[in-house]
Amino acid sequence: MKHYSNSKKKLYLILTTIGVILAGLILTFFIYINNYYHTEPLAMAFLKDNQTISLTYKKDYLVLAPKENIQDTALVFYPGGKVEYTAYAPMLSKLAEAGYICIIPKMPFNLAVFNQDAATPIMADFPEIKHWYLGGHSLGGAMAASYASTHSEALEGLILLGAYSTKDLSQLPLKVLSIYGSEDKVLNKANYEEGKAFLPNDFTELCIEGGNHAYYGEYGEQEGDGHATITSEEQKRLTVEAILEFFH
Repeated sequence: MKHYSNSKKKLYLILTTIGVILAGLILTFFIYINNYYHTEPLAMAFLKDNQTISLTYKKDYLVLAPKENIQDTALVFYPGGKVEYTAYAPMLSKLAEAGYICIIPKMPFNLAVFNQDAATPIMADFPEIKHWYLGGHSLGGAMAASYASTHSEALEGLILLGAYSTKDLSQLPLKVLSIYGSEDKVLNKANYEEGKAFLPNDFTELCIEGGNHAYYGEYGEQEGDGHATITSEEQKRLTVEAILEFFH
């Protein structure tokens, strides 16, 4: 009887310990996902007054579309990890002004890793688009590259901003543009250099002198990032110019 009682106590302690550990993990996860970078309010207020493009909020994504001279080429852009998806609207609005529809998925928990295949239903919603490009920033770029590795037939090209591929794209008929800032201290440069082996030999690379990791979006300074020696506006301008050239 005593032995039976001791066994019950041990089982109770084990189950209690497991429960405490699980509760701690869940709490840590929710603290982590709720501590994210928010879009600067003034950035979105400015976009709402833009007379040349429209902003349409769908359930799972934001569409930036030109009001006239719409091209048959569009871009789906995966946001960086723990960054609010609307933070990239100011940069992508410049592409929309040039005639290109841009769509930014709203990722679960602001982490593209939880919806790597977000591009598939989005592309299905725009049957009029003939040429699709997929891009992403940081973690979003890595997830975009992963998607491209198994859906290259649906894409014209891949755009990586402060990101690298962990999947082998070297033999795929896919154009790749890789952009990073010289002052980017968040991007793991060693992994970035190793990741070049996964890209096609003719991929296009641009180092923005003075640029950092965060200035593709409007979400403030990022922890651990380098100090940019150019403005956020300048980094966005140079990025957009490179993307527009990449489209042609």
